[in-house]
Amino acid sequence: MKRHNFISLISIIFILLAGMAMVGCATPLINAVERGDIDEVKKLLETGADPNASADMSPLNIAASRGDINMVRILLDKGANLHAGVFPPIRFAVKGSNYEVVKLLLDKGADPNSSGTFGCGYEQLLVEAAGMIGKGSIKIVDLLIERGANFDVALSYCERHSSDFMCGSNYAKCYATLKQIKTKRDEIARQEEKEQKLTKAKEIEANKAKEMKEIIKEVVAETAKTQKQAARPSSVQSDIEKPSFTPAEKIISDNDLAVIIGIEGYQSLPKSDYSYDDAKLVKDYIKALGFKERNIELITDEKATLSSITKTLEAWLKNKAKNDSKVFVYYSGHGSPDPATGEAYLVPYDGDPNYLAVTGYPLKRLYDNLGKLQVAEVTVVLDACFSGAGGRSVLAQGARPLVMVADIKTIPSNMAILSATQGSQISTSSSEKGHGVFTYYFLKALKGGKKTIAEIYEYIKPLVEDDAKQLNVQQSPSISPDVEKLKGRFELRK
Repeated sequence: MKRHNFISLISIIFILLAGMAMVGCATPLINAVERGDIDEVKKLLETGADPNASADMSPLNIAASRGDINMVRILLDKGANLHAGVFPPIRFAVKGSNYEVVKLLLDKGADPNSSGTFGCGYEQLLVEAAGMIGKGSIKIVDLLIERGANFDVALSYCERHSSDFMCGSNYAKCYATLKQIKTKRDEIARQEEKEQKLTKAKEIEANKAKEMKEIIKEVVAETAKTQKQAARPSSVQSDIEKPSFTPAEKIISDNDLAVIIGIEGYQSLPKSDYSYDDAKLVKDYIKALGFKERNIELITDEKATLSSITKTLEAWLKNKAKNDSKVFVYYSGHGSPDPATGEAYLVPYDGDPNYLAVTGYPLKRLYDNLGKLQVAEVTVVLDACFSGAGGRSVLAQGARPLVMVADIKTIPSNMAILSATQGSQISTSSSEKGHGVFTYYFLKALKGGKKTIAEIYEYIKPLVEDDAKQLNVQQSPSISPDVEKLKGRFELRK
């Protein structure tokens, strides 16, 4: 007997046996389900028919084998058992390649790995579906795998039985189908692994690059620090270092604020000698005078960009200022005039005297913004010059030095401005003292007991002028408003 005839005979015997088992056992509900009579089924169920009234072919099994999804829904809604009968309903749905019914039963909790012999003796649903490829079952195969069917077990089973006398051709189809899926899955897994390795490699390279940037940044910073330290001769022992004030000499309150800017090394301009150290020492002094660390903003060198200066002067100060605050602003670095307008600018670390309108911070803007603060007092100390003639001043390429007088006519009554120079003068520094000349005498005056900005001015003016002459330079500090109007006001210490 040929194999396919034998298989057909077995199938016929199976069907006959199933039919014989149902003879005399069919209930009105089963008959209605077989006919697809939904109305009758609903009526019978409403009058108490048992949706599970069969030991072998339950109503749900019959509906599933017919692919009648509406009937399946009705029976499930009325309590039909997903696992009733010799074979669970999902096996009949898979056998009939009824994708929507298979999906519904899985959604309701059917087991994607249910087992038991059926037809050719398949052990699980995935073997059943994969062995029927060509009958519209590929979607069911994908669905079963997605829902957790044991892929490796099914593949191994089909491989072992692909040469069986009975149903071997179906097992061979199953093995070929699952093997193809496995090949694709392995390829996807290899590709994902490759992409993960590539991503990891990129992350490693990015981290290495980041680390290298940090190392370079640290080296540059350390080099810059070393250069700054080397700028002052080691033999210089300044007499204004290490400020110290007794509690009785301090008048600073918890709300007083200070902004200190010192730019020695510029991005693309000559150095402003000692400005970095001057700014740090000014901070030491005001801290010793009682300013709280949280109320001091020190901005130096590469941190003193235009955006940083603008943020500090126009946002940080404004946000922290109180009605009783005293504000102290110190700047040491290059100043520059605009050759076209004569307007004076502070030059940030990234400033360019050829494009001051977009890279510089206007002195007038400084005074205007400080004047808008609702505070008790504002003291501005500028160790810079704005003529472009040298010293702490730079000028656009091709331009000539200007006689520069800052417009300070409209400053409010609660503001005092002490500057290192007047008009076309330049602000000098002293290698002997290791400081800007103006800043040196300003701090010396504070240390020596000068209390107000007017007293400091009157003390330092002749001293700065004499030291400047020794350097063959004309430099005379200026103050605004007139010193007579400031006497007794703008105290920095007692």
